[in-house]
Amino acid sequence: MSMEQTTATQSGDTAEETNWPLLKSERTWGQLELGVVLLVAAAATWCYIIGEYVGYYLNLKMGFASMTAGSMIGILLVTLAVVPSAGRYGIDSIVSARPQFGSRGWIIPVFLQYTSIIGWNCLLLIFFGKTAVQLLLTIGVIDESLSGTAQAIATLLACAVVFYVLLSGKTGIERISNVLFFFILGVGAWMTWLLLSTKSDAIAAAEPAYASGSLRWDYVTGVEIGIVSLLSWWPYIGAMVRVAPNASSAVKPAMLGMGLPVPLLSVIGLAAILALGISDPSQWMVELGGVFYGSIALLFVLAANLGTAIIGVYATAVGLRSVPSFERLPWTATLLLGLVPVAIITVILPDLFFSNFGTFLAFIGVFFAPLCGIQIVDFLILRNQRLNLRALYDNSDSAAYYYWAGFNPAGLLGMAAGFVTYVYLLDPITYASRAPYDFMTASLPAAVIGGLVFWIVTIAVRGAGRGGYD
Repeated sequence: MSMEQTTATQSGDTAEETNWPLLKSERTWGQLELGVVLLVAAAATWCYIIGEYVGYYLNLKMGFASMTAGSMIGILLVTLAVVPSAGRYGIDSIVSARPQFGSRGWIIPVFLQYTSIIGWNCLLLIFFGKTAVQLLLTIGVIDESLSGTAQAIATLLACAVVFYVLLSGKTGIERISNVLFFFILGVGAWMTWLLLSTKSDAIAAAEPAYASGSLRWDYVTGVEIGIVSLLSWWPYIGAMVRVAPNASSAVKPAMLGMGLPVPLLSVIGLAAILALGISDPSQWMVELGGVFYGSIALLFVLAANLGTAIIGVYATAVGLRSVPSFERLPWTATLLLGLVPVAIITVILPDLFFSNFGTFLAFIGVFFAPLCGIQIVDFLILRNQRLNLRALYDNSDSAAYYYWAGFNPAGLLGMAAGFVTYVYLLDPITYASRAPYDFMTASLPAAVIGGLVFWIVTIAVRGAGRGGYD
C-alpha cells in the first residue's frame, strides 16, 4: 500500500480528500470531465463585477477585448505555474509550491490560498443571499421587511448545501458540475443576448464613468483587471488538475475551461454597468425579462455561485491538509474550516466586505503574480520539470526542500521583489500608477521580477547544496 493510501485509510478519507499525490488509478477525469468542472468553477457572479470594473474605464468593444486579453494572459501564467507539476505528480497547488518555499515555507501559499478563496466565497455567498432575496421578492414569497433575515438564512442554507455535496469529495463536485453545466451555459448566453439586444443604443452611447483620458492607460487597466482575476485561479486549479491523468491532458481544459468563460460572462457586467449603471443581474433581469424569465436568470445566478463555492471549499480543504496539525483531521472538520469563516462574514459583515472588493482584487495580483513567476522559473527551467516526490512530504532537517530552518530565501526574496514591483507600478488601493505601468501592466513585471530574483538567489542556494537541484 502506498504512503498516500495508508494515510487516507487511517483518517477514513478517500485519496482525493488528502493532499497526498493521487495514483494513476485515482486520476479519472478526462479532458471533458475536467473542462466541465473548470467551466462551472469559472462561471460565477464575480464575472459581473470584473465586467463592472472594466466598464468604469472602457466601452463595450474595448472592454471585452481587454478582458479577453488579460484573462488569457492570467490563466496562461497560472497554467504554466501549476499544471505541469500538479498534472505530472497528482499534487495540489500548495504541495507544488513546497520546493520553492521550503518544508516550512508552505505557510506562505497556504495563507494565500486560504485568504483568497475565503474572500471569493464570501463574495459568492453574499451574492447568493442577495439573489435569493430578489427571487423571493419577485415571486411574492416575502416582502421587503424580511429581506435581511431571508438573506442570512439563504446564505447559511447555501453553506449547508456546499458541505453536503462535498461529503463525497470529488464525486460530489463531478455530479453537481454535470447538472449545472448546460444550465449555466444556456442561460448565460441568453442573458448576454437579452442585454445586448434590448440595450444596444444605451450601451453604444454610454461613457465610462472613470475613464482617465488616456485610452492606453484605460486599456492596460482593463487587461490588468483581467490578469489579476484569472490569477485568482492559482489556489483552485491544482486540486482539480491533479485528478486528470497527466499534465498534457489538463492544459486545454485549463486554458479554455477557466480562461474563456470569464470574459464571455464578464461582458454581461460590462454591458450592464454601461447601460444601466449596475452590474448585478439580480437587480435588472426582472425589469428586462419580466417575472418569469427574470426568475430563471436569478436561478442561474444562484446556481453559478453555488457551483463555484463548492469547488472553492474543496480546494481549501485539500490545501489545509498541508498544515501538520490539520493533516489528520476528519474530512468533515476540514470542510468546516473552509466554511465557518465564510458563514460568519457573509451573515455578520456582508456590506463591509462587499464594499472593499476592489482592494481584495488587487491583493490577488500583488501576491499571486510573483508566485506564478517563481514557480514557472523553478519547475520549468531550474528543475527541468522534475521533483523529488518523497521530499515534498518530508519535514525533517535533512530533507531536500528543508533549505534553512524550513524556508527557502530565494522564494522569500522573489516574493518580496515582486510585491515591491507591483506596488511601485500600481497602488492596489487607489489605482494610482507609475510608468511604465501603462505599457506593461503591474502583474506581468511583478511576475518577471519575482521569477528573476528567485533565479539569481537560487544560484547561491544551489552552491550551498540546498534545494535538491542535483
